[in-house]
Amino acid sequence: LCLMAAPGKVAAFRLPPLPTIGEIIKLFRLKALKQLSQNFLLDLRLTDKIVKQAGELKNAHVCEVGPGPGGITRSILSAGVEQLLLIEKDARFIPGLQILSEAAPGKVRIVHGDILTYKMEKAFPKHLKKSWEDEPPDIHIIGNLPFSVSTPLIIKWLENVSKRDGPFIYGRTQMTLTFQKEVGERLTANPGSNQRSRLSIMAQHLCTVENCFIIPGQAFVPKPEVDVAVVHFTPLVQPKIQQPFELVEKVVQSVFQFRRKYCFRGIETLFPENGRLKRTEQLMMTADVDPTLRPFQLSMSQFRNLCNAYRKMCDEDPSLFVFNYREELRQKKKTRSLLGSTGQPEQTEEENHL
Repeated sequence: LCLMAAPGKVAAFRLPPLPTIGEIIKLFRLKALKQLSQNFLLDLRLTDKIVKQAGELKNAHVCEVGPGPGGITRSILSAGVEQLLLIEKDARFIPGLQILSEAAPGKVRIVHGDILTYKMEKAFPKHLKKSWEDEPPDIHIIGNLPFSVSTPLIIKWLENVSKRDGPFIYGRTQMTLTFQKEVGERLTANPGSNQRSRLSIMAQHLCTVENCFIIPGQAFVPKPEVDVAVVHFTPLVQPKIQQPFELVEKVVQSVFQFRRKYCFRGIETLFPENGRLKRTEQLMMTADVDPTLRPFQLSMSQFRNLCNAYRKMCDEDPSLFVFNYREELRQKKKTRSLLGSTGQPEQTEEENHL
């Protein structure tokens, strides 16, 4: 479903007097649904502050993800954007967004759909495309994301950055998004930090990631149990690890599988049981990584070395890349239960952990 505002532009744009967000919520009897992890931000000073983090939006093209009752939408329109694409999954919010669309003739396009499946390659005019090495295009993605969708969505978009497709077909499109405070800390965590995780490496090897500011939970309706971080992403011209997304993800995921153990313990899960120890030693030596470091202590260059060394091993033995450690554990468990054996406690612990 696509709804277009009536054509016609205003020279110096200013929104006409409108019902408040609170009035819109009452008018359309909108309730934040817990199962969709929805939280409304009604304070327009905070929505202005979020939009300010995106940078200069005058005459820019913006996609807002999950606008809900339209608080951030108003701030984006007030920033003087050329075009605003709203992608909203929940049909209850569409009538309220249409009021904004009518108040900003020719500027707003509303799509009733799911951002996880929406084809962002066609979201913006082709003339906005810039080459990857240039400055970022005049395109921004902004969103107060429901917690349930924020992590899968950023992983999907990071993969798009790596492959330069989706919203990044236009160049190094910038993103300003909200996350649970803890997720925001993971995205920006440095080596040695307790919050250092798979998300830190996947985001930082592809983007400059800035944790802009924290919004206290009580600013939202209903109040979530956590505070919220506003995070800004600018894709890097050159990724810090120049390997395919799937390979980097596999290595990083394996390393962080046992985050409290030595890093070689996670590295072992990249290899089948037959020859596991020898191959793990080979990988650690080639990458020049101390096997007794904990996963969160590893630097970006150490992860790069691990990925490069693993790629070399996969080129020599293509069956390595398709090896799945969890699948091997499942098969072993199956065999043990068929034999009626209890199995070794260490394996059972790992199975529980995984």
